[in-house]
Amino acid sequence: MEKPIKEPKILDSVIDTSLKKTHKIAVNGAKVWYGDFEAIKGIDMTIKANTVTAFIGPSGCGKSTFLRLFNRMNDYVDSFRMEGKIKIDGNNIYKKKVNVEELRKEVGMVFQKPNPFPKSIFENVAYGLKIQGIKDKKFINDRVEKALRQADLWDEVKNDLKKSGLALSGGQQQRLCIARTLAVEPSIILMDEPTSALDPISTAKIEQLIFELKKKYTIVIVTHNMQQASRISDYTAFFYMGELIEYDKTKIIFTNPSIKQTENYITGRFG
Repeated sequence: MEKPIKEPKILDSVIDTSLKKTHKIAVNGAKVWYGDFEAIKGIDMTIKANTVTAFIGPSGCGKSTFLRLFNRMNDYVDSFRMEGKIKIDGNNIYKKKVNVEELRKEVGMVFQKPNPFPKSIFENVAYGLKIQGIKDKKFINDRVEKALRQADLWDEVKNDLKKSGLALSGGQQQRLCIARTLAVEPSIILMDEPTSALDPISTAKIEQLIFELKKKYTIVIVTHNMQQASRISDYTAFFYMGELIEYDKTKIIFTNPSIKQTENYITGRFG
């Protein structure tokens, strides 16, 4: 197995003038430690607005840790320490005065396993609005319907909104969680293996949903599924042992990668 290179190969096709003007997320020199363990080893990356970016790589390579930097989910880990800058729309989200709750409204998260609350379908989607102090019933009703429509779930549940979210199928639960995320109108959606627990039909629905959502949102997804990454993403980043090995347009990563390690992983020769 080849030793990972220290500097990722990032082609001009990824960091070009137009991308610099319209980026949503800019990462500079990101390093992460859990205690003495260095999980992320100095990553630079620019993610363009209204695109789907897939993070791929073997288990334990740091892709989920890196994803969770964007909404500061790693802050919950006592031994977590981070260096570098992460800017969203030009604002460094790791400054001391950043309101993390406000950040997480802007940067929504969908997890690997569906995690609806033990509440009705309606209350699941309305939850984020209500904890913001919003009390206007018409506004909440309209936003819940809009979010459920965006998540392609409205037609399936519109006549039974009082039903428990836990009573839905796995695929429906995941779309409910996506609707819950959309209800507070973020601009970025992070997805950590969102279809790994789902059947092929539910997976296809989520993938189609992602394709539609990128018209309005910037989406970053961690996936172990190479076919999924190639189907749904505009850009793909390959991680290995805490380093960003290669980052480019998905078509290039899957057909003509510049780094041998990337080719080996894509073709199943290691990882």
